[in-house]
Amino acid sequence: MSGLLPGDPAAAIGGEATPRALCVLAPNPSPMTLDGTNTWLLSEPGSELAVVIDPGPLHEGHLRRVIETAEQQGKRVALTLLTHGHADHSEGAARFAELTGTEVRALDPAHRLGSEGLTDGQRLDVGGLDLRVVATPGHTSDSLTFHLPADGAILTGDTVLGRGTTMVAHPDGRLGDYLDSLRHLHGMAAEHGVRTVLPGHGPVLADALGAVDYYLAHRAGRLAQVETAVEAGCRTAAEVVERVYADVDRALWPAAELSVRAQLQYLREHGLIPD
Repeated sequence: MSGLLPGDPAAAIGGEATPRALCVLAPNPSPMTLDGTNTWLLSEPGSELAVVIDPGPLHEGHLRRVIETAEQQGKRVALTLLTHGHADHSEGAARFAELTGTEVRALDPAHRLGSEGLTDGQRLDVGGLDLRVVATPGHTSDSLTFHLPADGAILTGDTVLGRGTTMVAHPDGRLGDYLDSLRHLHGMAAEHGVRTVLPGHGPVLADALGAVDYYLAHRAGRLAQVETAVEAGCRTAAEVVERVYADVDRALWPAAELSVRAQLQYLREHGLIPD
């Protein structure tokens, strides 16, 4: 039963997730992207305008399918947003902007197309859709979460996934920032009515608080394991991965090594292991 899994994941991926959010799954499955990138189509009920978050890879069929999905609902894509600049989320953005005539807004100017970017705390209104920008650095320095208050939902990109846990992409990503971001999302879930996680990969999560609690506990456990590995004589990130991630698919070890580098940096900065 899904309720036994962290965050209470949905049974299937794609289609309508909330009254204002619909997922179009990109055809780019991999060990890193899970089932593929979730491209999110958002619109206020009754509005003719839509927002697309994370067009995904440069895959013409997928980009056109997102547009066709909007058109089938009587919507026109008016704005394109990015949760962060990793290629599986952003590579298709320029082509998508060309197909839709929209701007692309992101935190990082390198990924913007148009004169406007995004900032923490910014409030967007597109056809009556209320969407709020929340800076959640850590996975990457430019990672954003989008808060959809009317649906009690957050679109988390890679900060919280629908299955498994995410990496901290050292050196751009920083574990201290990531833990702060998770705590911020925890506060939103505990105190501000956020119930649903609309992730960048994997199924929708119906229990946002449970998902973030799991992530925080997982990170604390991994940090303890890494600290123990160093005390046992591991000196490099690769050695730590071999010891701590022995039960993880080896295809994920390169990503795990990036996270371990971030964890080692965090432990050194806090004086928990020697420089």
